[in-house]
Amino acid sequence: MSNKGIRIKGSLAFGVIGDEPTVTGFLLSGVGEKHPKFGDNFLIVDKDTSKTAIEEKFKILTKRDDIGIILINQSVAKDIRELITAHEAVIPTILEIPSKDIPYDPSEDSILILAARQLYGTDNLSDKF
Repeated sequence: MSNKGIRIKGSLAFGVIGDEPTVTGFLLSGVGEKHPKFGDNFLIVDKDTSKTAIEEKFKILTKRDDIGIILINQSVAKDIRELITAHEAVIPTILEIPSKDIPYDPSEDSILILAARQLYGTDNLSDKF
């Protein structure tokens, strides 16, 4: 397997964008960081968080060389779907996760749909998952 286009130096961190219970849980598990150059590797999204703020944090996290995976609540990912769909890099990998109050819907996960398209040649996930 080729690692062409993938640059990895040392260990990579997580980025987290989501509702308060999700982000708090990840921070309690030790993924939180205040980088001297880039700032926090997380964003707590509530009803008052603007789409622009979410987009900016997502762009910052995707440009960081030390972030390997960005975890984002699916309900938040809906707000920036066009940015997530346009993200083609392998690292950082974008993973949409459920929130405590809103269940995960695989039919809305753009990364899963892309994988299904590549593996099965279809966007219809109902017969695959």
